[in-house]
Amino acid sequence: MDFTVESDVGLKRSENEDRVAFCERPDKYKLAVLADGMGGHNAGDIASEMAITALQRAFIQAEAAELATEEVRQQWLSNVISQINEDIYHYSLSHEGCKGMGTTLIAVVIDSATCTIAHIGDSRVYHFTTEDGKLITRDHSYVNVLVDNGEISEEEAQHHPKKNFILRALGTELTIQADFYSMELQEDSYLLICSDGLSDKLTLHEMAALITLPMTLQEKGKKLVQLANELGGEDNISLILLRLKDKEV
Repeated sequence: MDFTVESDVGLKRSENEDRVAFCERPDKYKLAVLADGMGGHNAGDIASEMAITALQRAFIQAEAAELATEEVRQQWLSNVISQINEDIYHYSLSHEGCKGMGTTLIAVVIDSATCTIAHIGDSRVYHFTTEDGKLITRDHSYVNVLVDNGEISEEEAQHHPKKNFILRALGTELTIQADFYSMELQEDSYLLICSDGLSDKLTLHEMAALITLPMTLQEKGKKLVQLANELGGEDNISLILLRLKDKEV
């Protein structure tokens, strides 16, 4: 699998609270994980670092049987995320300056072309083909509740003053429930995992137009970050861009 990882502080922030990683085991399983420490909260970078580090460690140590099917992968992710959530929550209570810290989370376990996705917060996963692009995850946000209740439209949600107010984050409460998605990567398709520093700046169509250009995967990743910065760069910008190699399809 080809992949590229990018994380940029942006133009307005003094620190990068995003953490992002891609991890490969000796067997066929891979893990892509992204965490966006909550802006405006204490120690968001600590929360995102704890989440990424713990997930990678658990993934490397997991038995192959725990990752063998879609059902067991979801259960494994649920168990690991619950433990990490408790660890971050208790850490925040016992360390001065860390109270209220939290992080979004995207964790994708990949078995050949099958992707099992765990999602908390407003970081996102997109799927792009040569024909179209699709948002896979749905933000745990205040504006999405308004959309679901018919109070505002999807278009109005894009410009709502509380569009970045999230309702679910790792480490802010003692218990947490992730949303799960499953999908298959096809030939010539891409999986994009990103923080809201990117998704707030580029539309789905703008991302698709860039990702389908004849450039290397690394060039595409850097160009996405560059465009987000050119459009303001108010937040940290992080992404993982994945594509199957032909022999894996």
